[in-house]
Amino acid sequence: MATKFDVIVIGGGPAGYHAAIRSAQLGLKTACIDKWINPLGEPAFGGTCLNVGCIPSKALLSASQKFFEAKENFAEIGIKVSDLSIDVPAMIKRKEKVVENLTKGVAGLLATNGVTILQGKAVLHAGRSVEFSSHDGEVSLFEADHIIIATGSVPVDIPPCPLVDNMIVDSAGALDFCAVPKRLGIIGAGIIGLELGSVWSRLGSEVVLLEALEEFLPTADTNISREAARQFKKQGIDIRLGSLVTGSSIKKGKVRVNYLCADKEETESFDKLIVAVGRRPYTEELLVVDSGVNLDERGFVFVDDYCSTDAPGIYAVGDVVRGPMLAHKGMEEGIMVAERIAGNKPQVNYETIPSVVYTHPEIAWVGKTEQELKASGESYKVGNFPMAASGRAMANNDTNGLVKVIADTLTDRVLGVHMICDHASELIAEAVIGMEFGTSAEDLGLTMFAHPTISEGLHEAALAVSGRAIHVANRRPKK
Repeated sequence: MATKFDVIVIGGGPAGYHAAIRSAQLGLKTACIDKWINPLGEPAFGGTCLNVGCIPSKALLSASQKFFEAKENFAEIGIKVSDLSIDVPAMIKRKEKVVENLTKGVAGLLATNGVTILQGKAVLHAGRSVEFSSHDGEVSLFEADHIIIATGSVPVDIPPCPLVDNMIVDSAGALDFCAVPKRLGIIGAGIIGLELGSVWSRLGSEVVLLEALEEFLPTADTNISREAARQFKKQGIDIRLGSLVTGSSIKKGKVRVNYLCADKEETESFDKLIVAVGRRPYTEELLVVDSGVNLDERGFVFVDDYCSTDAPGIYAVGDVVRGPMLAHKGMEEGIMVAERIAGNKPQVNYETIPSVVYTHPEIAWVGKTEQELKASGESYKVGNFPMAASGRAMANNDTNGLVKVIADTLTDRVLGVHMICDHASELIAEAVIGMEFGTSAEDLGLTMFAHPTISEGLHEAALAVSGRAIHVANRRPKK
């Protein structure tokens, strides 16, 4: 006889463990199934984000930026450092410790909240029945009134560049280099490629990014992506747009990459190659034909605005469904579904999902871009503030970047906020909160910001929307 739960969550990444914990908090008998195995051969919760994604990459980004600052910028502010060196194995070891602490923390949170932890593989059958195979091969059958699919995503493979141990790697492998590659190639100049390129460039690699698209960071606002391209060029990162990789080989300990650029065949040689061309939803061996769950044309689980699938009582959240593959988006979807199962009526506001690129300067945005508004014909007005005019940025010796606020011409409601500056990942939260409550640019302009702070950049950009900025020359809006 099958064991019965109120809720079974398949997947223990950010979307899944949030859904499981909140379900249990709401009094529902909950189980969470996850099959992740860490490099030590041990089960680990947290999914891609905690194990080989968001968290370990940020640990390396933080460490590499500190090294770069000490090497390049400390002397300018009166700090003299001699015999500076980088211990890559120690950096990797600390990264692994951070991952270990957080993954064990997730397991502890699940247990503390009364979630039944099941470590192994799940297969979803008809009638909300789940076949579970533990890591030691024991097979069990579970049933639930509600099932939440949160199986996440995996890196996209490309035929011209099959992975080769420690030579041609995906984004996970790029977090485990034991030494700094002299010359590093990266296929893909998206968020993952830029972040990984930044880590190893700061530590001394000559980094080349090969991007098939002709446009750089097309999902970001054009002003921001242009400034970002300028900053990365200053940092020595070589970004080659319109470069379609056609093949690769390993000869004499080097990776040779063939690519087309402007219809011309090119070849480059690297010590290491990272394939970072995106991610795809992960549903392999999850669904049997009669499960009732359908996939769309791109392989995502088909859901409505509330993350319900075509099968009654079955939901899907996070990277495995439509929308940006962002941990925080999946977290909120998981909590929304748990609440709705319990009879509450929350919803996720997909118009206010922040995006962040954790390079330096950081890049962040929320809402619509100027190019989107132009394409739709909406009337808007813009306010910009350069961080070069920020007192706190000057004091910090970090004046690169700008903040941009876009508002509706008639209502003054903020439609989008875009920034590239130090601490943009934190500053964007102010914009998200404001937009969640329907703020106008005037509201932001009337709000008191502490001085001196980086966040004053948002204040000044909001004032600039109506030509009232204090610390930059204003361009008066047309009447």
